[in-house]
Amino acid sequence: MKRILLFLGTNLAVLVVLGTVLRLLGVERILDEQGAGLDYQALLIFAAVIGFGGSFISLAISKWMAKRAMGVRVIDQPRNQSEAWLVDTVRRQARQAGIGMPEVGVYESPDVNAFATGMSRNNALVAVSTGLLQSMTADEAEAVLGHEVSHVANGDMVTLALVQGVVNTFVIFLARVIGHVVDRVVFKTERGHGPAFWIVTIVAEIVLAILASVIVMWFSRYREFRADAGGASLAGREKMIAALERLRRGQPAHDLPDQMEAFGISGRVGQGLKRLFMSHPPLEERIAALKARG
Repeated sequence: MKRILLFLGTNLAVLVVLGTVLRLLGVERILDEQGAGLDYQALLIFAAVIGFGGSFISLAISKWMAKRAMGVRVIDQPRNQSEAWLVDTVRRQARQAGIGMPEVGVYESPDVNAFATGMSRNNALVAVSTGLLQSMTADEAEAVLGHEVSHVANGDMVTLALVQGVVNTFVIFLARVIGHVVDRVVFKTERGHGPAFWIVTIVAEIVLAILASVIVMWFSRYREFRADAGGASLAGREKMIAALERLRRGQPAHDLPDQMEAFGISGRVGQGLKRLFMSHPPLEERIAALKARG
């Protein structure tokens, strides 16, 4: 539940900042047409500006945020053979995938994990934990790198930002429609908007954001299967299966911050309703999918 609340909190924080700025500029007046009703077209534009703006601001600062949050040391000059192998492997896979060379980094953590992030296919970061380099064989680590390079090649960061932007837009739009209806029908406000509009809108945004995050997490799980297939293509199917088996046998990877977890090779597991909020499918399902590919 903490992960879910932090995930929603990150998105809501950006939306609140943008909403406040637009409100101070007087843009919020489009919500009230002659004090009687909503201008739905203008409201949708307003919601899209805030929704997509928040999503793409998060995307634009994703590399900077990841480096600071995880303490990533970008490898400009390899210090040892392990780092040289890491850079050479990513360079080779990036060439195979047809993307620009990502920045390559290492962060200190005993957990076995890796992630990729960045604004575009040609402006990305691939980082691995020291725990991964120490625990995995070269073949397994190569497959993990292939998985992360595939995320970049598939444009997953941009696509996830677009999905989040659409979700944010409709959350903002529907929350204000609900607030307007309650304010007019229940509290009988005739002109402008009373306190009930703002209170109901805030509550509706929170509830709708929780429901909408199910859609975002579904897409996140879907793209993990695609990245596994990409990793198998770049490094070999058996290597990818072996890497996932290693992750399955090990301890769950919990080192990534909540806002970065969807970009890691492995995530938390859950049962029942918690499964709807998982950013990653269970490792058993990912392994079975790769084996079924033949």
